[in-house]
Amino acid sequence: MENKDQETEKLKEDKEDIKKNYSAFFKSIKTFLINLLDIREGTDQKETIQKIKDGIQVKSHTAWILIFSILIASIGLNTSSTAVVIGAMLISPLMGPILGIGLSIGINDIDTLRRSLINLGVMVGLSLSSSFVFFSIPLFQEATPEILARTQPDVRDVLIAIAGGLALIIALSRRKELTNTIAGIAIATALMPPLCTAGYGLATWNLKFFGGAMFLFTINTIFIALATFVIVKFLNFPVVRYINSGNRRKISQVASTVAIIIFGFSIYLFYGLFKKNQYIQNAQQYIEVLAKSTGAGIINTDISYISRNIKIVILGQNIKKSELHKWQARLPEFGLAKTTLEIHQDEETSKLIHEINIIKSSYVKNQALIATKEESIAQKNEKIRDLTDLLEKTRKRQIPFASISKEAKINHDGILSISFSNLIKTNFKTTDTIPVFYIHWHDSIQNTEQQEAQLKRWLKQRLALDTLHLNQFSGSIKYNSKGNKIKESSEY
Repeated sequence: MENKDQETEKLKEDKEDIKKNYSAFFKSIKTFLINLLDIREGTDQKETIQKIKDGIQVKSHTAWILIFSILIASIGLNTSSTAVVIGAMLISPLMGPILGIGLSIGINDIDTLRRSLINLGVMVGLSLSSSFVFFSIPLFQEATPEILARTQPDVRDVLIAIAGGLALIIALSRRKELTNTIAGIAIATALMPPLCTAGYGLATWNLKFFGGAMFLFTINTIFIALATFVIVKFLNFPVVRYINSGNRRKISQVASTVAIIIFGFSIYLFYGLFKKNQYIQNAQQYIEVLAKSTGAGIINTDISYISRNIKIVILGQNIKKSELHKWQARLPEFGLAKTTLEIHQDEETSKLIHEINIIKSSYVKNQALIATKEESIAQKNEKIRDLTDLLEKTRKRQIPFASISKEAKINHDGILSISFSNLIKTNFKTTDTIPVFYIHWHDSIQNTEQQEAQLKRWLKQRLALDTLHLNQFSGSIKYNSKGNKIKESSEY
């Protein structure tokens, strides 16, 4: 019983030790994360406020730097040179008044707010004027990809502006300024290119480009100011104190109202861009499924979020009329309710392509038939060549017996008759065909051996033969009472 009590007590002590170890572990993680992520340590509030205020005003050298940076950015956009655009963003002083707006709202400084708004308006005016003058030159009015990229803001631009604004004010609030970080944020937030694109829209009377670019600039401006306001409040920057308490309360109310308006408008912009981005993605998915299912030759699409309209241009294989209603009914399935679908397709082109496909199919069949006939002709030609070769060989082996016998009679008038045959001989390994001539001499010819040797040489030369046999006829010939031959018995 005592042993059990001891074991229970020990188990309780072990559990307490485990709890203490876990508690110490989580505390160490919490301490590590606080040290890692806490931005309050190392903050120089007074110096940060002064640096932001010093960068607000546009005057003399700041104005010229802004004009030249706008010209550089415009040239970069016109030549689609990303490096040139980045260089312009690094030297641009546009960020100063925007930070001033966020700071002044955060610390209830109405004078700084007024000064920031005025200087921001002056900067925007100078920027638009400079880019307008540059793009008014006809040589520089091409709508390059860099310009087109700044006319359609989406939700990602909002996220960039928020992240860039937060990083910028955090970097500025350090006792030791993070210069590289500030330069990188100037590039990431990209305030210059939208203003240049807006100037291009004015110069070319393209209000759609002007509106889209100014909308993108407004988004960047609002969310950078909002991010500055949030960090200033989080770091508990000291608010401006006014002697007159009523005036102070009024200014505080104005600043709070402006902050609420900016914050509410920011949420509205973010939600609108989010819905637009979602709508465009749904529309693109719908078009992809439609093209894959119908095999339609889609050559162009136009998606309008404002008018809730999808326009599709088809060239080639068309969508059947019976399927159009079905695809219109499927729009809500892709989150595209209350969307109008416009499909432009040319029936004549579809018929022409159908006829072309028929001709193509007929051509392929004819080519296959021609190939088959050509193969048959080639086989027959090969057979003809074989037969010709065989005939030629047979012709070469054929002995012109009539002419040979006449010539032999002229050369040897003692020949009474000549016979010829081919002798087929085999030794069971090879088979040869040997020409054989049979000569019947007059009885008056005594020395036939010499005559036969001469005749054999002549026959070989005359017939171009390597081998031939020449045999002598021996036997008797019987004649009737009229002198006609009636019987011939011979022996070779």
